[in-house]
Amino acid sequence: MGESRLSTIDKNGIANAIYTLADIGPDPLTGETITAKQRVKEIIEAAKLADEAGLDVFGVGEHHRLDYAVSSPAVMLSAIARETKQIKLTSTTSVLSTLDPVRLYEDFATLDLLSDGRAEIIAGRGAFIESFPLFGYSTNDYDELFTEHMDLLLKLNQNETVTWSGKFRAPFRNAEISPRPIQDQIPIWIGVGGTPESAVRAGRFGVGMALAILGGDPLRFKPLVDIYHKAGMEAGYSSEELKVGVTGHAYIAKTTQQAKDEFFPYYSNYWSYVNRQRGMGTRMSREDFEYMSSPSTALFVGSPEQIVEKVLRQHELFGHKRFLAQVDIGGLPFQKVAKNIELLATEVAPMIKKAISK
Repeated sequence: MGESRLSTIDKNGIANAIYTLADIGPDPLTGETITAKQRVKEIIEAAKLADEAGLDVFGVGEHHRLDYAVSSPAVMLSAIARETKQIKLTSTTSVLSTLDPVRLYEDFATLDLLSDGRAEIIAGRGAFIESFPLFGYSTNDYDELFTEHMDLLLKLNQNETVTWSGKFRAPFRNAEISPRPIQDQIPIWIGVGGTPESAVRAGRFGVGMALAILGGDPLRFKPLVDIYHKAGMEAGYSSEELKVGVTGHAYIAKTTQQAKDEFFPYYSNYWSYVNRQRGMGTRMSREDFEYMSSPSTALFVGSPEQIVEKVLRQHELFGHKRFLAQVDIGGLPFQKVAKNIELLATEVAPMIKKAISK
């Protein structure tokens, strides 16, 4: 099988992507909350639109809560695989600490077969910890669990037959790992939220680092990228093997003022219910939002030109190969999500490509 569209883009510029965590929040303007069934249908439709528009990657996250619609990205992405043709399909993220690496790998290898070689995995801790008690793990073992499970996942990715033993999972000998994917190996990334330890871990494993930058000045994340590259090169990996992706919340409109006016009720709503989920009562004011979406920050809210400026500034800092935008949060109606996909594909992505190719 030849080079994928994405691998070529990774070499020449920035791959543009959208992702969803499948949160189910009320529309703050109507008070209505869609069902999980409708949310799932809209996610599939969003993936189809992204594929048809020429975007490069579509991601789905994992949660185990009633206010999120997807607990199994592999199942969701398998449904999307049958409705799309070219777009890469990734988890964003798979909560590796509490997943069995064998089951995770075999599920995504199956996805790879269904999608004709488009499967990827971003492994991480996730935003919540509900999966730890649900699957019988302790958060006290987080670092050891993640390291052990990642080590096993990479061995499964590299070998058809594996012998393995560890602390948290039953050992096995000469186990046949089936099915094997179409790709020689499934691309694996680690999601990093802001801790140096996670950046070092990604570098030492020689996998991609997907950096979650949800606000503030992106300059504060530059040390993590430097640490990642240093750890990776010390572990024997080349700079070409050490790829960075940037993820963040985004909303695009014709003008920056229009984008802010339209998005504020939904973004404020999103943080309101996320904070409640975490036991906090903090609410976002319009003044807070104006600061968070100002030109020097990481929140991608504005005109296509404003979004491009922010992506290019981050590219100067990080040299990242992917921009992943979360465009469906806070109860945002699907027609607005669809418009964001259109603007990202038809206006933002071409401008980014033109600027980087100069």
